[in-house]
Amino acid sequence: MTSRIPPMSRRDLLAASVGAVGFVTASGFRPAVERPRSPERPGRLRQSVCRWTYGGMSLPELCRVAKALGLVAIDLLQPEEWPVAREAGLVPSLGYPTARRDFIATGFNDRANHPLLLRELRETIPLAAQAGVPNVIAMFGNRNGRSDAEGIAACVEGLRAIAPVAERHGVTVVVELLNSKVDHADYQGDHTAFGVAVIDAVASPRVKLLFDIYHMQIMEGDVMRTIRDQIGRIGHFHTGGVPGRHEIDDTQELNYRAIARAIADTGFPGYVAHEFEPMRDPLRSLRDAVAICDV
Repeated sequence: MTSRIPPMSRRDLLAASVGAVGFVTASGFRPAVERPRSPERPGRLRQSVCRWTYGGMSLPELCRVAKALGLVAIDLLQPEEWPVAREAGLVPSLGYPTARRDFIATGFNDRANHPLLLRELRETIPLAAQAGVPNVIAMFGNRNGRSDAEGIAACVEGLRAIAPVAERHGVTVVVELLNSKVDHADYQGDHTAFGVAVIDAVASPRVKLLFDIYHMQIMEGDVMRTIRDQIGRIGHFHTGGVPGRHEIDDTQELNYRAIARAIADTGFPGYVAHEFEPMRDPLRSLRDAVAICDV
């Protein structure tokens, strides 16, 4: 086991095969720490981990580690990976509809993208329902000179077209809010208000926001009040330390224990997935994150 996972972006992972060189082997893994939660006192949040942040491990090994550390799900899996999580007793909490490299930039804010995006989702949503995948991810897309009004109108039109499919199959399409300041230049859905305008206009219980706490802290801060005010429009959460998207401990500017408690106090029924890139022992960092959010 190395002390740090080689950096790999979500975009890189989409184009790469999943389980290249592992830093923990199936024969050699022993949990370094005890499971942070007990069956007698489960936490109020259903915690998951994003697959791409542990790209140095094979998916079966990550599933074994996740179970040992008290997680209940694995996030951001391709359809062919869903059975691996299920066989390990974990929920594939967030599925991709495709492995396109331009997935983030190519969003619903451009009507020219709608035929492609709707085809992908129409094919994937029934498969997700069959596999017990509760959420499928979508993107708002890069601005490319569009006004917010233009982008919102296009997103509403496209997402309204897929909403009946999602409702019929009981799968939620979650559209991700990302920062355009550090990681995703020109991404249009970079403030909660933009996403809320879209979700309210679509008006479907199966089209919601993926509220990435890391990204929204960079763009606007005030995350706890925003979460409380907008919880009905949020279908999924991602964590990550600011700055750097590293551990969610006291090395960064957010108090994740308080944030986790704020989410839990709303009665949020979905998943909170850890999407940070560890700077230290990866398994210990993940163990600590689970403990921080065990509220």
